[in-house]
Amino acid sequence: MADGEEVLFVYVTAADAAEAGRIGRALVEEGLAACVNLPAPHTAIYRWQGAVAEEPEQALIAKTTAARFDELARRVRALSSYELPCIVALPAVAGDAAFLAWVGMQVRPPASG
Repeated sequence: MADGEEVLFVYVTAADAAEAGRIGRALVEEGLAACVNLPAPHTAIYRWQGAVAEEPEQALIAKTTAARFDELARRVRALSSYELPCIVALPAVAGDAAFLAWVGMQVRPPASG
């Protein structure tokens, strides 16, 4: 991985495409994600407060590192309209070394000092 950094794919749900785009752009602009993908909108079927609900939803997939995950999750919660957004990280167990290094470089925190 990039300098030993674990690269993560973070799956996040949003209320709609506009919200997902707003969150994705903020994550990239703020250096918390190297890239964000917005797949096609989908339908979510879930249990919430004792009832089954079915609603349109938009997902986003952010590429980041384990070192930046907590900050990314805090930012998603701050930007999301959901009371409890799905924020789940999956490790990139293998991948193109150059791509993984690029992810690490894009989300490296600024040097302090």
